[in-house]
Amino acid sequence: MKLPVIKHLTAFIEENDQDFVLETIETLEALTEVPSLKDEELDVIGELISNMYGAIEVDKMIKEGTPKKEALNNFMQRVLGSIDK
Repeated sequence: MKLPVIKHLTAFIEENDQDFVLETIETLEALTEVPSLKDEELDVIGELISNMYGAIEVDKMIKEGTPKKEALNNFMQRVLGSIDK
């Protein structure tokens, strides 16, 4: 996951609507079923999907009252913590 991408997507959600990102995730998930995709292409799609889910999670924290910067930092700490384990 890339913090700058999640930050940008979070701003996009704030300016527009979470539904755009959710629909994009659904589209990308459908693309993963194309049998001719190479592993590298699947990796890129997976990275995009995980960043979008991350932005949705950060947006949820912000809507619950967590300041944006704190929500981004908390999310990334959780991600890094889960990687270390």
